Amino acid sequence: MENWITDIMEQFGYIGILLMIALENVFPPIPSEVILTFGGFMTTYTNLTVPGVIIAATIGSVVGAVILYGIGRLLDVERLEKIVDRWGHILRVKKEDIRKADAWFDKYGYWTVLFCRMIPLIRSLISIPAGMSNMKFGMFLLFTTIGTLIWNIILVSVGAAVGDSWENIVAFMDVYSNIAYAVIAVAVIAFLFFFFRKRRKSA
Repeated sequence: MENWITDIMEQFGYIGILLMIALENVFPPIPSEVILTFGGFMTTYTNLTVPGVIIAATIGSVVGAVILYGIGRLLDVERLEKIVDRWGHILRVKKEDIRKADAWFDKYGYWTVLFCRMIPLIRSLISIPAGMSNMKFGMFLLFTTIGTLIWNIILVSVGAAVGDSWENIVAFMDVYSNIAYAVIAVAVIAFLFFFFRKRRKSA
């Protein structure tokens, strides 16, 4: 996959970077670390510039985030409540739980979007609950763009600085990603444990 990504970027330049990043947001298994660090490296031997790569990557990332936000709007809270009405007794989830989660996201969602845009995998998927909670689109765009810009500036600049050693940065980011995935997995397991334990006590 890495060779396919770099081939497209070398062939199409800024447009290739924009398309790859947009696709990475919709299809998270495509690694943004490869796209961004290699994009930075490309500025050392092509006519591409660091600001140009950052802008192209940011536009592509925001486009992908908006697509997932739209999917979230289609899967709004009301539809989730209907699903819970039908299957909640199996999932041990109540409509009140959905409302609490939605209220929490309404309160902390903007900052959640901002920081999650810098966490592998979650950086893409966070757009879906933002849409589901009907987060104001303008604010979603603002915080998504800020978080994305920070992530892009760091990785593109590092890629440009290390030059043909960019793959070393990708290897380092793989470690960072694995740690992030492990932390997320532990957090999800802990949440489910306490959630169902609370359910049993209240039953």
